[in-house]
Amino acid sequence: MARAPGPSVRLKLTLSYAGFLMVAGFLMLVAAWLAGRPGQSSDFLLRYIPDSAIRTLGALIPGRHAFLLRAYAPAAAIALAFLLVFGLLGGWILAGRMLAPLVRITEAARRATKGSLSHRIALPGRSDEFRELGDAFDTMLERLEARVAEQRRFAANASHELRTPLAITQTLLDVARTDPHCDAAELFDRLRVINVRAIDLTEALLVLSRADQRSFTREHLDLSLVAEEATEALLPLAEKRGVVLETFGDVTPVMGSHALLLQMATNLVHNAIVHNLPEQGTVRVATSARPEGAVLTVESTGETLAPEVLSRLVEPFQRGTERVRSDHAGVGLGLAIVKSIAQAHDGVLTLAARPAGGLRVSVQLPAAPDAQR
Repeated sequence: MARAPGPSVRLKLTLSYAGFLMVAGFLMLVAAWLAGRPGQSSDFLLRYIPDSAIRTLGALIPGRHAFLLRAYAPAAAIALAFLLVFGLLGGWILAGRMLAPLVRITEAARRATKGSLSHRIALPGRSDEFRELGDAFDTMLERLEARVAEQRRFAANASHELRTPLAITQTLLDVARTDPHCDAAELFDRLRVINVRAIDLTEALLVLSRADQRSFTREHLDLSLVAEEATEALLPLAEKRGVVLETFGDVTPVMGSHALLLQMATNLVHNAIVHNLPEQGTVRVATSARPEGAVLTVESTGETLAPEVLSRLVEPFQRGTERVRSDHAGVGLGLAIVKSIAQAHDGVLTLAARPAGGLRVSVQLPAAPDAQR
């Protein structure tokens, strides 16, 4: 918003301090004069006061008081002049010291607008209003820097993932053009698989963007029914891979988007099926209504996960150690989408490695308002 230029805060504080000092000094001198103790003055100071002003005041003030005024006025004028100079100089210095933290905060804000998010104010000293503002600004810069870095990594990874199927497609077409004995049916099948993967990746990116923007309508839902719908849709995949699906759930009312919550549950169950034991794997899906909210838990068997691998699973395009791409391996956005959907619904995603191997993923969502009564 455009604003007209005005005096600085430091100048305002200086004038306010000097004005207050002048008023206090004037009142003090008036009180001393009224008490009949005006102090001493030199005769040569009288020439600095106009005679007309003294005669006017003398006409208004009776004899003894006129003499006191005549002797007191020069000293009072000198005292007020000294207070004015002292107030302006002292106010300017004190205002500068008081506003020094604000200057550092302003400089940090200017650096941030130019793209430098690594700078921190780090105001020293005990807590006060300026230091609380500086600490809040540092916290905002830290979160903003982390968010920007995450977005840059995501953009780089997304570009790489989108470029891969296009590059493979280009290679296959070049080979087919130069090879007269190329099997057209096999080429079409491979191109179809690559195209499906590119479409899946694009749709996943759109879901992730929609969840981050929170551009959806909330409605009353039963999370247990959403989880059951996801498991039923993925039952053929589980049977193909020899994974047993177990579903447990109570009525779990929540407020949210049916499409996004279904996508969240589907991603969790799909990951649990794909990244499981080669034989005799198990996936357990459970929903429960607790006082703190609704909880969806997907627990799967599998390999033992190291803590450093576990911390990276929610990042985009991370599939964990020794995870192999296959026809159902996904695009590496499964848990990243789950995390975004959970955050968009004011929920929390928690990952924990099972001691016997495998993964336990829990999503806690706020319960529906009617369920909290």
